Amino acid sequence: MGVTVKILVLLLAIGGGLVYKNVSQLWADLPVPQLDPQQWWGDEAEPKDYAAYLANSSEVIGNRLSYPEKTIADLKSRLNRTLRLTPPLEGVAFEYGFNTDYLKEVVEYWRDDYLPRWREREVFLWQFNHFTTDIQGLRMHFLHLMVYDDNKVGKKHYPVLLLHGWPGSVREFYDLIHLLHQSNLDENNKYIFNVVVPSLPGYGWSQGTSRKGLGPAQVAVIMRNLMLRLGYNKFFIQGGDWGSIIGSNMATLYPDNVLGYHSNLCNNLSPKAMLKGFAAGFWPSLFVPSGFEDFFFPKSNELKYLMEESGYFHIQATKPDTIGAALTDNPVGLAAYILEKFSTWTNPSYRSLPDGGLTKRYKMDALLDNLMIYYLTNSITTSQRLYAEQYAQEQRDLHLERVPTPVPTGCARFKSDIMQFLDIQLQDKFTNLVHSTYHKQGGHFAALEVPKVLYQDFIEFVKKVERKFRIKSL
Repeated sequence: MGVTVKILVLLLAIGGGLVYKNVSQLWADLPVPQLDPQQWWGDEAEPKDYAAYLANSSEVIGNRLSYPEKTIADLKSRLNRTLRLTPPLEGVAFEYGFNTDYLKEVVEYWRDDYLPRWREREVFLWQFNHFTTDIQGLRMHFLHLMVYDDNKVGKKHYPVLLLHGWPGSVREFYDLIHLLHQSNLDENNKYIFNVVVPSLPGYGWSQGTSRKGLGPAQVAVIMRNLMLRLGYNKFFIQGGDWGSIIGSNMATLYPDNVLGYHSNLCNNLSPKAMLKGFAAGFWPSLFVPSGFEDFFFPKSNELKYLMEESGYFHIQATKPDTIGAALTDNPVGLAAYILEKFSTWTNPSYRSLPDGGLTKRYKMDALLDNLMIYYLTNSITTSQRLYAEQYAQEQRDLHLERVPTPVPTGCARFKSDIMQFLDIQLQDKFTNLVHSTYHKQGGHFAALEVPKVLYQDFIEFVKKVERKFRIKSL
C-alpha cells in the first residue's frame, strides 16, 4: 500500500471515529438534571431565610377577581376605533392572516353583544373556585376543585393537574373540568378527580417574572411545588401546547410525583427521534396503524404547514417584547392575533373560509372569554416570553428531550393538530408509552373543541395505568 493511500485510510479512520463519537454523543440518553426547587423569581430581593418565607407565604387565598365598569367602558371605546383597518385583498379569506372584513364583525359582536353581558360572563368565569398563593416569589393563580366524601362513594378518585398553553388559558378546560369533577354526569362513570388548573406564570392572573431564565423546565418546578403546596404528592397530568412540554418536564424531573402523563401533543425533538421520523417516511406502513398514515405523511405537507404557521413562533422566540408592545392596549390587534390561531390550528382548511371557520367548532363567547383574560390581565407580553426562554442557551443546555422518563405516558393525537410524532419517536423519551390513540376530528385546542373525546381518552389512559402499575386512588 502506497504512503498516500495509507495516509488517506488513516485520515478516513480518524474522521469516521470523530463522526461516530459525535453522533453517539447526540444519540445517547442523559441523566436527570437537578433544578433548584427554591429558585427565586419574585420582583423583590430573594429572602435570606427561605424557610421563613415559606412559613409566611404558604397561605392559599380564595379570590373572586372582578373589574370596574370604567375598565369595561374603556375597552368599549377602544373597540369603536376600528375604521382604519386595511381591506383584505380580492378573493382572500384567511390565507394572509385574519380577514379584516370578518374582524369588523367580531369587534362589533364583542362591543355590542358580549360586553353588555360582561357581568354575566364574569359569573361564568368564576363558577369554579379561584385561588392564589405565593410560589418561589410569584403570585400564582389556579382553579382547585375538590371532591367531597359523599361524592366519592363507588368512585376511583385521583388528583389531576391540567396545563394550558399559548394562546390559551384556564378557560379552555371549563367543559373538561365538569366531566372530570362531577360524578353525576354519567352513572356508569367510575372515576372522579380533584382538579387543579393553574394559570402559567405570566399568563392570566399568575404573576410574570422580572428575571431572565424562567423557561418550561423552571415552570415545571413551580407547578410541582404548587401541587405539593396543595397536599398532592402523587397526581396525573394532562396538557397540550406548552402544557405538554411542561408536563413532560415534570414527568422527567419528578417521576416519583407523577402517576401518569397524558398529552394531546406528545413530542420528542431529540436528534434520535428526528432521524427516526425521517427514516419512517420511506416505510410508513411499518410504523403507523392502517388508516392513519395521513396523520404523518407525506412529510412535505407537514413541513409546508409548519413553515406557513410558525411565523408567530419565530418572533415570540426572538422578540417577544416587540410584538407584545404592538398588542398591548390594542384589543382589535389582540383579537386578530389570538383568534387567528383558533382558526388555522383547529383545521388548516379553514384558511379558505372568509370567517376562518371560527364558529364551526367554538362558540364566540368562549373565544372572547379567553381573549378577555389576556386583555384584562395585560399578559400578552409576559405570556410570549416563555418562547424566548425555551430557546435560551441555559434552557437548551438541560437537554431534557434526551432524558428518558419512566412515568406512564398516554398520547392522544388529533388529526388537525400542528404536528404529530410516531410511537417509535416517542418511546425513546417515554419508556412506558402505554396509551397511543388517533382521532380523526379535532385540532390543537382539543380541550375546548372536543372535551368529551379528550375526557374519554384520558379515562382510558387512567384505566391502563391502573392495570399495569397497580396504583391506588385517594
